[in-house]
Amino acid sequence: MQGTIPAHGHYFCCERCIRKYEEQHDIPEEQAYCPSCTVEGGVPWYRQRLFIVTAITAVLLLAGYLYEPLRPFYDAFIDYLELIWWAILLGFFIGGVIDRFIPRSYIEKYLSRHQKRTVGYAILFGFLMSACSHGILAISIELYKKGASTSSVIAFLLASPWANLPITVLLFGFFGLNALLIVISALVIATTTGLVYQALERHGMVECGQCQQGEDTPVLTDFSVRNDIRRRWHTFEFTRENIADAAKGTLAGAWSLTKMVMWWLIVGMLMASFARGYIPHDLFVDYMGPTLLGLAVTLFFATVIEVCSEGSAPLAFEIFRQTGAFGNSFTFLMAGVATDYTEIGLIWQNIGKKAALWLPVITVPQVLLLGYLFNVLL
Repeated sequence: MQGTIPAHGHYFCCERCIRKYEEQHDIPEEQAYCPSCTVEGGVPWYRQRLFIVTAITAVLLLAGYLYEPLRPFYDAFIDYLELIWWAILLGFFIGGVIDRFIPRSYIEKYLSRHQKRTVGYAILFGFLMSACSHGILAISIELYKKGASTSSVIAFLLASPWANLPITVLLFGFFGLNALLIVISALVIATTTGLVYQALERHGMVECGQCQQGEDTPVLTDFSVRNDIRRRWHTFEFTRENIADAAKGTLAGAWSLTKMVMWWLIVGMLMASFARGYIPHDLFVDYMGPTLLGLAVTLFFATVIEVCSEGSAPLAFEIFRQTGAFGNSFTFLMAGVATDYTEIGLIWQNIGKKAALWLPVITVPQVLLLGYLFNVLL
């Protein structure tokens, strides 16, 4: 998922992300982003992606309800909706809480060291981030420019799409307890890849900005997360106004996240519903079954289909439902992140070509190995 709004040298997904960036960097009001001042101008609600995709989906569902040849699509979409509606609502609420109560300065504090435990911090904060993939990219690139190691940036990027809390809830809606295997495996791959990148940094095999052979160069040395939490807790007054403001901020964050990713999720559900309704079961079994050929075909489709994590989940579940190959579903999810050309391109442009090229080289074999083991053991 790629940001489309240019501001302050980055591309952002929505105006809210821009405002948070401006607050973090103390950008004066006269230099703040102004939608009406840009070439694109302000985007009215009826031209926003969420409204357009929702309107198209409503028309298709109505047609499917009234027109018999489209009934298989309608039935499949309703089945998906009944399966995951609770996960969607809970995931967006969790994302709103994270957006409202976890400052980005906490992340910057712990991702700016060149130590092994930095990879662990990157995984933890990737787990706590919401599902704004390009927002995560913007944060990561900014951290790199301020001295964060390449390894922590890579681990952060890999952990965020599939191991973050909102998406974890969504995966449980689709896969049940098997979602734990996806999340744990994503964390393992992120950790392993981060540690390999640290070894490459030490040998000068990837670009590493300001780090010098593992030297620790922290930023925000005068900032204490513990003291900040203590200060925020003691200064917060549990008045009706403050509680209402916190609730309003949580809902605003949840709505911002909804506008960012819900249309992707709907697109994924549309694609999965059409696949379930009209692609013969035999084709799934023959070409995407629990075999080496099935893994290779799945890897190919995961590479060429540019659908973000929210949209990939329904497609991955449809692969599992049709073939029973859990390893293929895992491969489709993780390989989509490991081979995402938007992510690789941004790493190439902002960190370096070696750092970008090593990403699929290190991650894809891990994904295929775990996918093969899941197919054999489950």
